[in-house]
Amino acid sequence: MEIGTRETALTVGEAAERVGLTASTLRWYEQEGLVAPVDRDSAGRRRYTQRDLDWLMLLTRLRRTGMPVRDMRRYVELARQGDGTLGARRALFEEHRVRVRRRMAELAEDLKVLDFKVDAYRRMESGGAD
Repeated sequence: MEIGTRETALTVGEAAERVGLTASTLRWYEQEGLVAPVDRDSAGRRRYTQRDLDWLMLLTRLRRTGMPVRDMRRYVELARQGDGTLGARRALFEEHRVRVRRRMAELAEDLKVLDFKVDAYRRMESGGAD
């Protein structure tokens, strides 16, 4: 299938750069079935559209927030099945949101410790007590 000339199409490298992945990671996403087959130009080279980039950005954010690949695969399967899976997709995201919020709370506590130590060292460096 060849992409239309009216839509911007990016190479693997350009697409990877836009979404903050390496080209090899982007290809891995494809191999894992997380990305639908990408259209190709007349020479057979992959060409990514804005729709492809939007999908990759979602996957990148899910991964960055710690979603396990198995859950990402599940989401992809559900999304490909259509609107009949909206509830299941919402539930998957709600479960992940709980994990993300829990991790954010842990990180906030960790940051407090770091802030305390930084302040203590600053006081000690300036001759104050800790």
